[in-house]
Amino acid sequence: MKLYTLALSPNALRVRAVINELGLDVELVEVNFRNPEERNAMLLPLNPNNKVPVLVDGDFVLWESRAINAYLAGLRPERGLYPADLRQRAVVDQWSYWHATHLGPAMQRVSFERFVKAKFGMGAPDEAAAEAGLKETLHFLAVLDAQLAGKDWVAGALSIADFNIASTFLYRALVGISLEAAPNVSAWLDRMEARPSFAAAAAPVKAFI
Repeated sequence: MKLYTLALSPNALRVRAVINELGLDVELVEVNFRNPEERNAMLLPLNPNNKVPVLVDGDFVLWESRAINAYLAGLRPERGLYPADLRQRAVVDQWSYWHATHLGPAMQRVSFERFVKAKFGMGAPDEAAAEAGLKETLHFLAVLDAQLAGKDWVAGALSIADFNIASTFLYRALVGISLEAAPNVSAWLDRMEARPSFAAAAAPVKAFI
C-alpha cells in the first residue's frame, strides 16, 4: 500500500496516525505542493480533487481521510478502531462526520487566518474571519466536552473518531484556541497526543511550528 501525503496536512496526519496505531506496512509518498506540475502529475490521476491524502492498495484507490481510516481499520478488525456492532459504528461515524462538518472547518478557519497565511506568504490575516471561526470553535468544543464527560474516548472506546478529531488541534496554542473551558477535551487530547502512534504522525508538524 501507498499513502500520498503531506507532512503538515491535518487530513493526512490523521491517516498516518491510524496507520501507526494499526502497525500497517504502508509506503508514505510525500507530495511536493510547491511544485504544481509535480503535484498535478502525481495526484490528478488518483484524485480529481488534487488533494492529499490518497491511499493506493493494489488496484484500489481511495481518497478522503475519514473514508481511508475506515478502510484501514477494517483491515485490522480485531483492533476495534471501527466497531463491527452497527450502533457502535454509527456513533463513530456520527462524531467523525460532525467533526468534518462543524468543529474541523471552524478550527481550520482560525488556523488559516492566524498562522497559515503568514507562514506561506498568503497575505494579511482577516481577523474578522478568524474571530468568527473562533466563536464557532468554542461553541463546538462545548459540544465535544459534554460528549467526553466520564469517557476516555469520544465514542466510548478508542476509535478512528478520536484520530479524526484530534488531528486539527495541533495549531491551537499558536492561534489562540483555548481549552480552558473544555477540560474534558483537554484531558482527552493529552491522552491522544501521548499515544506513540499519534505523536509520530504529528512530529513533522510540531517540528515545523
